[in-house]
Amino acid sequence: MKTDPSQRASKEAETKQLPPRVAENLAKFDHTVLVLQGGGALGAYQAGVFTGIAEVGIVPDWIAGISIGAINAALIAGNPPEKRVERLREFWERASARTSLLPHALYDTARPWFNAWSAASVVTFGVPGFFVPRVPPPFLAVQGSVGALSFYDTQPLKATLEELVDFDLINGQKTRLSLGAVNVCSGESVYFDNTRTRIGAEHVMASGALPPGFPPVQIDGEWYWDGGISSNTPMWYVVDEAYRESALVLQVDVFAGSGELPKNLQQVQERLKDLQYASKTRFSATRVRETEELRAALRRLLDKLPEAMRSDPDVQRLAAVSTRGAVALVHLTNRHNTRSSEFKDYEFSRATIDELWQGGLDDVRNAVSRQAWQKVVELAQGIHVYEFTPLNPGQQERSP
Repeated sequence: MKTDPSQRASKEAETKQLPPRVAENLAKFDHTVLVLQGGGALGAYQAGVFTGIAEVGIVPDWIAGISIGAINAALIAGNPPEKRVERLREFWERASARTSLLPHALYDTARPWFNAWSAASVVTFGVPGFFVPRVPPPFLAVQGSVGALSFYDTQPLKATLEELVDFDLINGQKTRLSLGAVNVCSGESVYFDNTRTRIGAEHVMASGALPPGFPPVQIDGEWYWDGGISSNTPMWYVVDEAYRESALVLQVDVFAGSGELPKNLQQVQERLKDLQYASKTRFSATRVRETEELRAALRRLLDKLPEAMRSDPDVQRLAAVSTRGAVALVHLTNRHNTRSSEFKDYEFSRATIDELWQGGLDDVRNAVSRQAWQKVVELAQGIHVYEFTPLNPGQQERSP
């Protein structure tokens, strides 16, 4: 997906709204990519992050998502820039409509109990505009039917997507959209990409079809489940696809890879879930580093070849993949404790959703304003990582 001069001029015009050092960095790249991880209710944090980057004028031209990240990605790519935050808000307010806000006087004392009740409500009744329990339940359905393959029916999500997402806009390819899924029978990880596939609601649903809660989705005769089963982040796909051009990759993780030693079994279950879904992100970073080291070794080897061999087709093919555009990976991780414990990914109370959204927004505001933008870790040659850790309340950043 090449960037033409008019797109680059538009990008440079947009970055004039940003703080000078942020604008200077953005203008260097051919693409601005938003990468969204899976994580159920924690996806509200991603919506807050997007609100923050939209607030300062950052407009991604490529969005990649898995599971709830795919739903958020479709809501963003499937609406014009001025309506994106509004559509995200509509989806998340609808999803959290079943539970009201906890009275402020009871907030600190009753919050864990309220969150547990909210999660139990989701298990019992589902989430508005998202999924409902199957009637009859799967153990009474005909073996081999879709009804026998999941506890919940996701037809409400299909209706919500068709209402809130303009799929014609997505397929117009103004914004690239990539959605990760897994083929149930072959086990192969696949990406539905609007540069190669006409995207519909079924592709978004396939990316979020986490078993045994949700049923597989059939597309062109094949059945698909949630892409998070294989890898919970599309970062590797983006880095691999974009190797010919430079890219600023904004990676939003909702599960933290690092954390404290658990103190009870609830915290053990929560930490286990974090590691199950966040560890794949760290594996992706390791794989990127190893691949780029091999690419650099290939370049050095090609430089040693005599001139007479440079025109050989095999050598030219190797030369084409031996170089890549620069990549800057800006990594934001949700570390906000909503006191939802091990059920935090299916706890959809309005209080929790609002807190996650605000947390994402606050983290972006802090990241844009802080000196940390100037601090960088080189993951591999040409690939640099900016890791932002939210400041604690009252904490001030040290001057560099």
